[in-house]
Amino acid sequence: MSTDRYRSQYETYKSAVEKRLARSVNTHKPATLYEPIRYVLSTGGKRLRAVLTLLACEAIGGKASHALNAAIAIELLHNFTLVHDDVMDHADLRRGKPTVHAMWDQNVAILSGDELLAHAYRSLLLTRSPRIEQILAVYTDALVRVCEGQGFDKEFECRDDVTLSEYLDMIGKKTGRVISASLEIGALVGAGESSLCHVKALVRFGEHLGRAFQIQDDLLDVVGDGDEFGKRIGGDIVEGKKTFLLLAALQRASRPDRVILRSVTPNNPRTTGVRIDLIREIYRRTGAIDEARSEVERHTRLANRALGTLSESRAKSMLAWLAQQLVKRSS
Repeated sequence: MSTDRYRSQYETYKSAVEKRLARSVNTHKPATLYEPIRYVLSTGGKRLRAVLTLLACEAIGGKASHALNAAIAIELLHNFTLVHDDVMDHADLRRGKPTVHAMWDQNVAILSGDELLAHAYRSLLLTRSPRIEQILAVYTDALVRVCEGQGFDKEFECRDDVTLSEYLDMIGKKTGRVISASLEIGALVGAGESSLCHVKALVRFGEHLGRAFQIQDDLLDVVGDGDEFGKRIGGDIVEGKKTFLLLAALQRASRPDRVILRSVTPNNPRTTGVRIDLIREIYRRTGAIDEARSEVERHTRLANRALGTLSESRAKSMLAWLAQQLVKRSS
C-alpha cells in the first residue's frame, strides 16, 4: 500500500477506537470525577496502543472487532498512566493542553486516574475469548510492570550512578510492557490453535518498538518542536530525569561537562533555559544525540525482523509501516 493508504487505514482503526472510547465512560456524576475523565479522553492522541491491539489480532488471523473491547482497555490503561505521571512529573502540558492536575488539582487527578483504571478492567472483561484468564494475566502484568518502571524512574532521579542497562530495563517496564501487552492481548484474542506460536513474535515486536518509542521520546524532549511535541521542551532536564541521552553523554563527557550533566537533578533552580541549551550542546558534542538516533533505528529494525515469522497480510505490513512512522515522529 502507499503511504496515503496506510494513513487512511490507520485512521479507520483509530476512528473505531474513538467511537467505542466515547461510549466507554458514559456516567456524569459526580462531576468532580467524570468531567476530568471526559476531558482526558477528549484531548486526542494517536491511540497507538489500541490500534496495535487491533492490528495484532488481525495479523494472527482474527477479526479486529473481536479485540475492540481489549483495545479500549489498553487505551484507558495508557491514559491512567499519563494522568498519574503528569502529577508525579509536575507536568503542566499534555498533548499541548493543560494536564488534569493543572486544570483541577492533584487529588482530582489521582482519583480520575484510578477510575480510568477501573473502567479499563470493566472493558477488558467484555472481551469474549476462551483465553480471557490469560488475557487478564497479561494485562495485570502490564499494570504491575508499568508501576515498577515508574518507581525506578523516580528512584533514578536521586541517584548519580544509574547505568544505561538499568535505564533500558526501566523503559522496558514503564513504556515497553504496555506496548508489548497491547500486541500480546490482541494476538491472544485473534489466535487459533495453529497460530499461537506467533504470539511471541508479536511480543518481541512490541518490546523493541517500546524501546525505540521511548528513546525517540527522550530525543524529542531535547531536539523536538514544543508545539508539535505537545510538552515543554527540556522537561526531562528540569525534572532531573535519567534519559538515554544523559546517561550516554555521561559516559563520554569531559570532566567539566560531567559536572554540568551531574546538575541534572529534580527541580534544580539553576536549570534555566540557558542551562538547558548548554546541556543540549553537550549531548551534541558527546555524540549522545547521534547514538540515541542509532538506537531508535536499531530497535526499529529488530522489531520489523520479529514480524518475519508471520504470514503476509495487510495487518502485518501496517505494523511494519507503523514502526517506521514512529522513528520519524515529531510528537
